Amino acid sequence: MNKLKARTGQYYTEVLWLLIHIGLGMLFSFAKPLAKLYVPIILALGFIFIFKSRNKNHEVLMVCAYMAGADVFMRMTSGLFFSELMKYIIIVYMVLGIVYNNISKPAFLYIVYILLLIPGIYMSGINILNYEAEFRKVIAFNLSGPVCTGVCAIYCINKTVSYQELSRILYWFLLPIVSMTSYMALYKSDLSSLFLNTTSNFGASGGYGPNQVSVALGVGIFILLYRFLLCSEKIWLKAINAALMGYMIYRGLLTFSRGGILTAAAAIVPFLGFLYLSLGDKLKKSLFKTLGVLSLLLLIVWGYSNIVSNGLLEKRYNNQDALGREKEDALGGREELIAYELEAFNENPFLGIGVGNNKFYREDESGIEAASHNEITRLLAEHGMLGFLAFSILFITPLARFWFYHRNPLALSFFIFWFLTINHNATRISVPTFLYALSVITLYNDNSKKESTVHREQAIGEG
Repeated sequence: MNKLKARTGQYYTEVLWLLIHIGLGMLFSFAKPLAKLYVPIILALGFIFIFKSRNKNHEVLMVCAYMAGADVFMRMTSGLFFSELMKYIIIVYMVLGIVYNNISKPAFLYIVYILLLIPGIYMSGINILNYEAEFRKVIAFNLSGPVCTGVCAIYCINKTVSYQELSRILYWFLLPIVSMTSYMALYKSDLSSLFLNTTSNFGASGGYGPNQVSVALGVGIFILLYRFLLCSEKIWLKAINAALMGYMIYRGLLTFSRGGILTAAAAIVPFLGFLYLSLGDKLKKSLFKTLGVLSLLLLIVWGYSNIVSNGLLEKRYNNQDALGREKEDALGGREELIAYELEAFNENPFLGIGVGNNKFYREDESGIEAASHNEITRLLAEHGMLGFLAFSILFITPLARFWFYHRNPLALSFFIFWFLTINHNATRISVPTFLYALSVITLYNDNSKKESTVHREQAIGEG
């Protein structure tokens, strides 16, 4: 009875925090300058939380999850004092976590990964392609994402995290994304007037980059599905999670940026696959029924979104323009940009052209100022073979751990989020860097293994 009361109290607390964050998004929509106060407050609270707990239950991961989830929201509301601030905050928190918990032997791989990026700084200094650019800012902007990925992985690899702890980490990741969605809901009252073509839509994305917004919403959708299936004992909890998930899908579709939504769909597949394999025959049938209901919800949301967009949403996902003509390029012109990065790699295969010079090289060769936002080809262009080795460490390590240990059934989902996101969004935001780190943790069932299993079965069965 006491355990039941405790769980019920926990559910009410979680819903209360959701309501607070919905209100936070609404507040910032009416008083945007207040967003400048938000980052210092959560930064201070994060330090207090970690110092008081001494990181006994991976509080660092909870705080960093919140910061990663808040990254796009703070950019959208002009709450960051400079664009890369959240990455630096996460790096500082992770270093603090390392001080409390040390690192494991496999972390050496990611130390090597970071060291492989250093020669690119030297090459940037001797291959100055733009004398007007400030060297320090160029280096900081281009290396903050890769270094953040490495530091997060150094802390996380081989760290043992319980399923309950992971659920809390994902919950704190979700909260600021809920605030962002609430802010977007009040940003424009008449969405239908925003859709005139099939390009990514800033107006429907809260006035910020549709690519980054769709990535954050995609993560939110995944977490809400996870919570719907595994963390919602009560039917009213299922209803809340389903409603939030449906609205995030709606807003994600209307960004007209396909990357975040399709990435979420790809990450959901292995999650559902592992969940299906872990259930008995009876619960597998319940899961199919639940997914049938969710599929109906998805169809309704898709149909309504297409109506709101004046039929342009369907054309967008069919790679057509507003007149229904198929576009020549499937990646929005990124193919040409990627080609220039590969050309830079061919010309400088050993050490590359230097950190930050990729942009200037492309401008000199083609006059194009746009970026491909592909982290893989950027590493090749700017770091040469050292960049290839650095990426190989990032790519192989999570897959090798999964293949040989099989201790993290969510590892593939997190890995897919990271890999697909850096192919269209690079590491401009901290979301993929943190998700990558989650792909190398070790999950385990704690002493309440049986109880957790019962909860999981009830959550699916009630769907």
